[in-house]
Amino acid sequence: MKKFMKIFFACLFVAALVGTFVFLWNKTRPKKIVYAIETSVRDTIRQYVVANGKVEPRDEVLIKPQISGIISDVACNAGDKVRQGQVIATVKVIPEMGALNSAESRVSVARISLDQVRREFDRADTLFRSGVITREEYEQTETSLRKAEEELRNAQDNLEIVQNGVTSRNADLGNTQIRSTIEGTILDIPIKVGNSVIQSNTFNDGTTIASVADLTKMLFRGNVDETDVGKLHEGMEVELTIGALQGEKFRARLEYISPKAKEENGVVMFEVKAAVEMDRDIFVRAGYSANASICVQNREGVITIQESTVSFEESESYVYVLTSPEEAEEQTFEKRAVKLGLSDGIKVEVLEGLAEGEKIRGIQQQL
Repeated sequence: MKKFMKIFFACLFVAALVGTFVFLWNKTRPKKIVYAIETSVRDTIRQYVVANGKVEPRDEVLIKPQISGIISDVACNAGDKVRQGQVIATVKVIPEMGALNSAESRVSVARISLDQVRREFDRADTLFRSGVITREEYEQTETSLRKAEEELRNAQDNLEIVQNGVTSRNADLGNTQIRSTIEGTILDIPIKVGNSVIQSNTFNDGTTIASVADLTKMLFRGNVDETDVGKLHEGMEVELTIGALQGEKFRARLEYISPKAKEENGVVMFEVKAAVEMDRDIFVRAGYSANASICVQNREGVITIQESTVSFEESESYVYVLTSPEEAEEQTFEKRAVKLGLSDGIKVEVLEGLAEGEKIRGIQQQL
């Protein structure tokens, strides 16, 4: 038994020794390096500046009341299309007791004054028919009667305005009905029936009843890095991609570049705006996030290679041209200086040093 154990451990030791020798020998063997082969081709290179932002209506109008009160009716919902002058909501006026009492008192005084002037007119009319007074005196009393009647009507109208916010004679022109000032789509109605609202005046913006915008006239608003803004100018064509509308692209035209920068998270950015050409068959909602691609340089029919195949040493750029047959077991390369042109981050233009169709060294492959 002891003899068997000795033989077993000896064999185990020899196997471990041989395994270690084989492992170390494999580690010290030179590995064969194989590179992917790329080909220089004629292609088109475009350099883009990308701006991130969102699509907004060109004109968004906030509808505000011209009278304070309580919302008694909301006639529209967010998303509805409205015409100019269409009623969106109705405000019920809550009269102020002091103003109401003053208006009622004014009506009473005007009625008393009218009764007195009417009696004077009736007497003057009788005297004029009898030839006692002249026509001039008669016309003066008639004018006084008309003034008193007009004063009573004004007092009654004022009382109706205090009570209801509108007169019965001008019901169509009353400001208790909040109307849309433009034609478009309602984006939001932040109020509900029963909410109190404040009128818009010199000292107060007033309560927003609704926001309305024309969604057929959209504007892209985004930001461009300071390193790229110098390449842009008004009138350049823009291609928009909207995250919520996959596969759809929209054309736009750059119309504004901010003259002043703003800093965002330590990065200096410039605001840009572009007018979007809307497709009638595609509904674009306000506030969609979008990316704008602006082509700033274009090279057509130039020799291009993958930028990953270029090596840089100091201020020079080089590629390694394949000198052995592509199917050969051993790859050999010739180092060659090249002059580069425009790059889009993936492909780069070759100005000098390389012809079309030449094979060059790419990235190293794992065996």
